[in-house]
Amino acid sequence: MNANHHEISASARGPQITLRSPSELADALPFVLGFHPSDSVVLVALHGENGRFGGRIRVGIPRSPGEWDATADNLAECLVEASAQRTAPPDGIVGFLCQDPGPGETAREVHERLRPLAQRLRTACGVLDIPVYEVLCISDGRHFSYCCPDIRCCPPEGTPLSLGGTSATAAAAVYAGIEVRGTLREMEASFRPTGAPGDARQRLALDAAAAEIVPRVVDGADEHGRARLREATLALAGRLLGRFAEPPRRIGEDGARRGRAAIEADDDARVDPGEAAAVILGLQDRATRDHLAAWMEGPEGAAAVRLWRVLARRCVAPYEEYAAAPLTLAGWASWSTGDEPTARVALGLALRADPEYVFARLLHQACNQGLDPESLRSCLRQGRESLAEAGKAALEPARRVRTRTRTRGVRPGGPRPALPRAGRGATRRGRGTPGVRPAGRAATRPGNPAPHPGGRRGTRSGR
Repeated sequence: MNANHHEISASARGPQITLRSPSELADALPFVLGFHPSDSVVLVALHGENGRFGGRIRVGIPRSPGEWDATADNLAECLVEASAQRTAPPDGIVGFLCQDPGPGETAREVHERLRPLAQRLRTACGVLDIPVYEVLCISDGRHFSYCCPDIRCCPPEGTPLSLGGTSATAAAAVYAGIEVRGTLREMEASFRPTGAPGDARQRLALDAAAAEIVPRVVDGADEHGRARLREATLALAGRLLGRFAEPPRRIGEDGARRGRAAIEADDDARVDPGEAAAVILGLQDRATRDHLAAWMEGPEGAAAVRLWRVLARRCVAPYEEYAAAPLTLAGWASWSTGDEPTARVALGLALRADPEYVFARLLHQACNQGLDPESLRSCLRQGRESLAEAGKAALEPARRVRTRTRTRGVRPGGPRPALPRAGRGATRRGRGTPGVRPAGRAATRPGNPAPHPGGRRGTRSGR
């Protein structure tokens, strides 16, 4: 290792270890993030003379090289600002470019192809007066250095990564109880529809639920009807949560450890398509979502993560955007119960489903900045009773005056009317068609009944 490489101390919530080479730095990355990143740019802040690990930031590598410069600039700025807000600006940065080879490509070719991105990361950090001590490319089980010219420690053909669980970092992580949850792809897949034949049944259930529920949650909908829907959604979600009270069965009858797919299949079997559709659509009401965010601690929080994960997997095409609500709740409950890696993955997917989902964006920023979730937990504890009282008060007039609301459904085999889209103004004026298939961005997130001055017609505010 040449003189450009500094010794870096990595704290694993207990024992400290010193990383003296690019190989040890590459081996430490999964334990820093909690998973093996894939198709990712990762920056890690270093603090103090010994380069103690601090904040970190990860995004996917843009497919278009034309986006690399802006991505590098934004990453550097975000990491430095977040570190300054939390403790102090970093004294240095290390970067990682993680991507497996494409068809017909070698790991060495990936290393060369990503070199302009590595150089831009170094330049972006240099503009902020933060030195970059190392940038590594990790591809196909090997790592390559963009900063070390010494072929004795960083040969051009790359260096094989150590076997999993054999490095000093792995030993320290095991001692500290830190778990690597697999690859990023595997973690993201646990929140996505499987594409199994059951997806067709779930799509039909979502169609039917949308025809009934959408007119009751769009802007301008009757508040009494929305309150009744809220009460029904909370009751159904509570019953579903009870089905996840028992921990997942991780050991099979043969004594072997069960895989992730088998455990997820057990959880999926606990919720039928109609129940999932009703809660997914009901979660588009912001007050309902906020009330259910109170499931955040202890066994209740762990059970809630499993329920939200199931509902996120049920948001099949073309209802992908509706997954923003259960994904955000899964991210919040994971963060609140101490599982930050899962929280970051879930919140990142929520923002991918709906980049304008404010609740997810705020939680994602707070989690990445290393803030303590206790302040938000305190607010939710206090608000739990207030939300319940507000719901009861809203329902009182509805109980005194009975009304009948007719919702026109979709005739079998007939055309499927599209949901109102933001900007059309139909939902604001109450003339939106109660369709069942979203045509583009979902427009069913509820907001205040009255339009905001200067706001867009038909905009959603259930965030």
